[in-house]
Amino acid sequence: MHVLPDVGPAEFVRDLASHGDRPAVITADARLSYAELADRVAELAGRLGTARRLVLLAGANRLDELVAYLAALTAGHPLLLVPGDNDAATAELIRAYDPDVVIRRVGGELLVDELHPTSRHDLHPELALLLSTSGSTGSPKLVRLSAGNLQANAQAIAEHLDIRDTDRAATTLPLHYCYGLSVVNSHLLRGAALVLTDRSVATPCFWDLFRAARATTLAGVPYTFDLLDRVGFDRMRLPHLRYVTQAGGRLDPERVARYAALARRRGWRFFVMYGQTEATARMAYLPPHLAQRRPETIGVPVPGGSFRLRPLPDWPQPDTGELVYSGPNVMLGYAERPADLALGRTVDELHTGDVARRGADGLYEIVGRAAGFAKIFGLRVDPQRVEAYLRRDGVDAYCVGTDRELVVAATGGPA
Repeated sequence: MHVLPDVGPAEFVRDLASHGDRPAVITADARLSYAELADRVAELAGRLGTARRLVLLAGANRLDELVAYLAALTAGHPLLLVPGDNDAATAELIRAYDPDVVIRRVGGELLVDELHPTSRHDLHPELALLLSTSGSTGSPKLVRLSAGNLQANAQAIAEHLDIRDTDRAATTLPLHYCYGLSVVNSHLLRGAALVLTDRSVATPCFWDLFRAARATTLAGVPYTFDLLDRVGFDRMRLPHLRYVTQAGGRLDPERVARYAALARRRGWRFFVMYGQTEATARMAYLPPHLAQRRPETIGVPVPGGSFRLRPLPDWPQPDTGELVYSGPNVMLGYAERPADLALGRTVDELHTGDVARRGADGLYEIVGRAAGFAKIFGLRVDPQRVEAYLRRDGVDAYCVGTDRELVVAATGGPA
């Protein structure tokens, strides 16, 4: 099948102005409509010009950084999005990729440093966004994403979460992180508002803003839920809350069931999701009504996506295999050096590296990793499963496998 090149900005970027006077961004100090946001984006996009250049943006949950992100995409410039709070990582990526334009905050002001008037790189026409595979470490290995990847994943997320134009999403995760970025993209797609903040959920001022803005949703990684437990989230009165999402690592099934029960009592929904940067953001979600009954699973593929299980003959459990994902949100491929920016699609499906099984009810469960095993006395031992068994017995532990041994570091034990 011939696929047309995926060029031009994603529709949710191009159509910002179509949402008119609807609220787009709410901060502690200001409110912007979509029309006002579109004007700011257009102004910076005009400054960046139409000749495609590699733009590096040190991202942050601030209005100027959001405008810069959207402006680069609007003007068609491939954007390398890096953490705004890690100067060392930014410097490493600048050395590795020699961007033509660097946008970062200096002395409280966002500066646009145009290093090269024309690009020094051969940039593939489908290339829209570059994200690190390794958080904030500054690793030169990047995920290459197209505008179509961004649009497809935003649409899939908006569909299964039922995002409405009346929703208001608090930015509890960083802009440079694929999960946090997907919250931004999916809400802009539906003309919903962003409650833009870099405040922690552990602080009272976050919840003051959340209530004042009438926020309807928040997203969290497992550590976020540690913080929510500490601040007494289960006792908070949040009358406008519609749903909470969780991804970015496995949440203990007991906690999934507990939050699902809390959601049911309080009248909001709890979505557990599964994803990787290589899939733009998300590949699966657990329907809220199944979370209490099947909290150990990742659920079903997002709309437009599908899974298959690649057989692993050495895996000790039957009916398991490596989870392989297909869908329009699968990356173009990796980049490890500037020359790779000229590449088109080199990946058609995503081998996640996770071992899974599919239940009779169609729900998928991750049971381990395809790599990283210890082989002891001829038996393959999965360190993650050992951690899970120990946790079940009240022992917090971290396990690392090698070819000949299993190293277990216990951080606690049963009372």
